[in-house]
Amino acid sequence: MGATKLRLLKAVAKSGMWQAIGAVHAWVYRRSGGRLGHRLGRFSTLMLTTTGRRSGTPRTVPLTYLPDGHTYVIVASNGGADRAPAWWLNLRHTPHARIQVGRQTIEVSASEANADERRRLWPLLTAYNPVYASYTQITHRPIPVVILRPVD
Repeated sequence: MGATKLRLLKAVAKSGMWQAIGAVHAWVYRRSGGRLGHRLGRFSTLMLTTTGRRSGTPRTVPLTYLPDGHTYVIVASNGGADRAPAWWLNLRHTPHARIQVGRQTIEVSASEANADERRRLWPLLTAYNPVYASYTQITHRPIPVVILRPVD
């Protein structure tokens, strides 16, 4: 990706545009009970509900995911912003969360992919969404790969 496109991507990451789009997406997803919003073009999305690390209140955000066996893999890219997404900070504080995948709700435990898992998953993730690779070029932080494992 050229320098101009990277600068534009960085500006979009800082703009808050993704938060506004995410709010509308979350509203549609919730309002339809998961019938709408699970698929966006070629991407599958889930609704992740974490516990706010300061407030203790539930926080929900729509995220694209990659299924991996019985787990769900998400990327804490925050659109390539230099700060980690709040949902990731919340999960680091309280790894227990809930996801809605379409009409199904699942309790999960979150963890950052270890080195071996990341080596295996990162090429799959960048093939699924090539923009993830671009995000690594516009941020100074490592971008966590997060695995959501269903809890029995």
